[in-house]
Amino acid sequence: MASSDKVVETVMVGNYVEMETEGRPRDIKSQVSKLFWHGGSAYDAWFSCASNQVAQVLLTLPYSFSQLGMLSGVLFQLFYGIMGSWTAYLICILYLEYRTRKEREKVDFRNHVIQWFEVLDGLLGKHWRNVGLAFNCTFLLFGSVIQLIACASNIYYINDNLDKRTWTYIFGACCATTVFIPSFHNYRIWSFLGLLMTTYTAWYLTIASLLHGQVEGVRHSGPNKLVLYFTGATNILYTFGGHAVTVEIMHAMWKPQKFKAIYLIATVYVLTLTLPSASAVYWAFGDLLLNHSNAFALLPRSPFRDMAVILMLIHQFITFGFACTPLYFVWEKAIGMHECKSLCKRAAARLPVVVPIWFLAIIFPFFGPINSTVGSLLVSFTVYIIPALAHMFTFRSPAARENAVEQPPKYFGRWVGAYIINIFVVIWVLVVGFGFGGWASMTNFIHQIDTFGLFTKCYQCPPQLPPHLANATAPLPPPTANITRIHDGHR
Repeated sequence: MASSDKVVETVMVGNYVEMETEGRPRDIKSQVSKLFWHGGSAYDAWFSCASNQVAQVLLTLPYSFSQLGMLSGVLFQLFYGIMGSWTAYLICILYLEYRTRKEREKVDFRNHVIQWFEVLDGLLGKHWRNVGLAFNCTFLLFGSVIQLIACASNIYYINDNLDKRTWTYIFGACCATTVFIPSFHNYRIWSFLGLLMTTYTAWYLTIASLLHGQVEGVRHSGPNKLVLYFTGATNILYTFGGHAVTVEIMHAMWKPQKFKAIYLIATVYVLTLTLPSASAVYWAFGDLLLNHSNAFALLPRSPFRDMAVILMLIHQFITFGFACTPLYFVWEKAIGMHECKSLCKRAAARLPVVVPIWFLAIIFPFFGPINSTVGSLLVSFTVYIIPALAHMFTFRSPAARENAVEQPPKYFGRWVGAYIINIFVVIWVLVVGFGFGGWASMTNFIHQIDTFGLFTKCYQCPPQLPPHLANATAPLPPPTANITRIHDGHR
């Protein structure tokens, strides 16, 4: 068995060393390109995971704390952080198993990016592939929608001359430029900068809230409604379910075997950002957050807040690319363009993927509630239930367990321990995440539609004073005109 593992490792490492040797820079231009553009190390993977895991959700976690209460908010973050790291580990193991089997058959992946649905297909068959493809693509589609909604929500706090719907049009066009980024190899500098941006924003939220102090008459009544409680819990489930792009990030590594602990380390770092920021904002503003899903809405405007908004806008552009790039790959494979050498042709072929994302962001601009809905209905299956079930079914036979490329660690109880953890994950997420979470998040989501309507111009915007009220010398129009214009501004 030991010799077999050694052969497997030699095959995999050999392939990647060979690729790395072929890509060695020969001039200054190549060296600069490699430094900023072409990454494949374990550090690149860590930056990608940490940067992708916490994006706009950093701004909605205080909203979740107002629904859950302080204690439950902290405990759910720790619990789902551990659970997310476990299922990311399972995805890593299944990728290594699939890739090793294929490389034994002399399959070459140099011009092909392996994706999660292909791993399921190779290990468990077409039915698993179809289910995995449906959930993964739908989740990534709405993940991209959420980033676009967040862009419009954030920029409004710097410039409210345009409503959020108009900002969505503008940022949809900006985010469409991600079609020119070939693969996750090319996110090296973006991932690094993205993590710096979220780090600044998290500590800005923490320090600004502590300096601001508690608002007069602050109340911390959560949790007081089951609907809000499970809505908040599923937003945290969504927060630590950002490993739908794990396979693509692993495939971009020179040595994907090193990925096994990377997601856990990234999660630990992310917790140092999310726990202080969410706790501090909730401590300062309490129940006011129930009607303000974006934490920026309650903090007073300052150069530091404007900087945080701008950095989050740039980061959301990066995260949009992270969520959309796997969709680009799926689309390229569907139309036969995946192995095309021309970047411009591939970029043009990818553009149709952006259109439905743009459209959905305009229909459902509900920043905050949409996170919980996506978390309960899509994240629960995509990155928790399906990986746990796939791991159990892949290694259900004694022969499969004996010949596995990676054996479960001793401190998890080997195979018995792994199966017990997997069964717990499936039952918990199915009942609490999908069941109660689905009920609560859909109830809240429908309430947002009933309150604001679809295609709302400016979700949760304060009513704008009409120009004639801003100018005290102007004559007042009839009362009905006032009501109409205020109502339109609110909507």
